[in-house]
Amino acid sequence: METTKKPKAKATEALDKKILSAYKEHILLQGSKPASIYKFCLDLGIKEEDFYNYFGSFEALENHIWKSFADNTIARLNSDKTFSSFTARERILAFYYTLFEELKGNRSYILVQLNGHKKLELPPSFLKGFKASYEAFIGSILTEGKSQGEVANRPYLDKRYPQLFWFHMSFILLFWKEDSSTGFESTDAAIEKSVNLAFDLIGKGAVDSAIDLAKFLYQIKMK
Repeated sequence: METTKKPKAKATEALDKKILSAYKEHILLQGSKPASIYKFCLDLGIKEEDFYNYFGSFEALENHIWKSFADNTIARLNSDKTFSSFTARERILAFYYTLFEELKGNRSYILVQLNGHKKLELPPSFLKGFKASYEAFIGSILTEGKSQGEVANRPYLDKRYPQLFWFHMSFILLFWKEDSSTGFESTDAAIEKSVNLAFDLIGKGAVDSAIDLAKFLYQIKMK
């Protein structure tokens, strides 16, 4: 009995990846969603019921793709034994740098998804799972940061810090979308300067970081 179940589990896992890969490819080649789940499955050579074993809709599939970007990033960081010794600021910087390495391999798909979205504060449906994972992760880091004195304990306001950081994530995502610098070095600089500013705002003192970030954004605009 066991020998018949194991091959089935491997086939199931492969089908999951096959659906995700085929969907991304369709988006990249056609620039839009498939006409229907039935047509998508027909072209892929699978039964429609196979698709529904994993995803209830194309929207759910897109949500899964984006959530996996955040979840894979968090898993990579937590697997690093040195990560737990980082300060809150260093952990969030590490998250962003690792995340955008993850996103880089899917940039063409992401650009199609973000096309037409000039603001992400109220996230489109495909970003909702990503936002939830991001805010939960940021929230846990900031909570520990408060206990270490790195994050100011401000009643009522500090509960909104994860939501405020989502505005920051939105800014960085859209900045990266427009970034054409070699190796996205401008995005790396924007991450560092804006995270430093964010921690000055939730910690103590913001003037120097605010001026530094303003100069940087002005220089990028003038190029």
